[in-house]
Amino acid sequence: MSVLSVRLPNSLHTMVKTVASEEDISINQFIASAVAEKLSALTTEKYIEARAKNASKNKFEIALSKVPSKEPIEMDRI
Repeated sequence: MSVLSVRLPNSLHTMVKTVASEEDISINQFIASAVAEKLSALTTEKYIEARAKNASKNKFEIALSKVPSKEPIEMDRI
C-alpha cells in the first residue's frame, strides 16, 4: 500500500470527515473509494470508445434480427 499526502481545502476536508463519519468509514477509505469511482468512470469511457471502434453495424443487425418481434409484457410498456 502506498502513502499519499493530499492537500484539501478546509471546507472539503470538513465535508469528507462528516460524510465518512456518517458512513462509519475512515477518511482514507472514503478517499480511496472516491478515487476508485472516478478512475472507473474515466476508464469505462475509454473502454467503450475502444469497443466502439471495433463495432460492426452488420453484426449488430444480424444479432437484432434474432430478437423475436412481439409486444412487450405489460410491466415493460411505457
